[in-house]
Amino acid sequence: MSNITLITGGARSGKSRHALTLASEYARKAFIATSTAFDEEMADRIAKHQQERDDSFLTVEEPIDLAGAIDGLPDSVDVAVIDCLTVWLGNLMHHHEDDIEECTEVTALQPAIRRSRCDLIIVTNEVGMGIVPNSAVSRRFRDIAGRLNADVASVADDVVLTVSGIPVAIKGDDTL
Repeated sequence: MSNITLITGGARSGKSRHALTLASEYARKAFIATSTAFDEEMADRIAKHQQERDDSFLTVEEPIDLAGAIDGLPDSVDVAVIDCLTVWLGNLMHHHEDDIEECTEVTALQPAIRRSRCDLIIVTNEVGMGIVPNSAVSRRFRDIAGRLNADVASVADDVVLTVSGIPVAIKGDDTL
């Protein structure tokens, strides 16, 4: 049975770094990247993330069909880092023109996580702890992201909150 770890936290809080640290314990690793370079700034962010991980990762770029990417991982993979759910959710909002709560990609995710043949380390953003967004679409994104994070946390064995670069166990194994 696979182990599921969800790592959440604010922007630039050390989520991805902690995910890579946890994955470094494994010999055969995959990295499922959900980002799409819509502009130069995002392309720079993607390049920096690529530099942070070594060549030992099989990289799968999948901005939409995350469940399919999980299901399609080779049996030889011991762990997969998924980075990140909120970027993926933004891709879905763009792709489905904001109608995503019941879209097939979202409803397919939790079952795919449960049937994963390898351990998963899933990165997401905790977007509901800041100011209330001033637009309806931003508030909708915040609400959907909160529900998605709660759904994934419910099936995760371990949930970690990163705060100022410090991982804090909030569910499961407290020996980070």
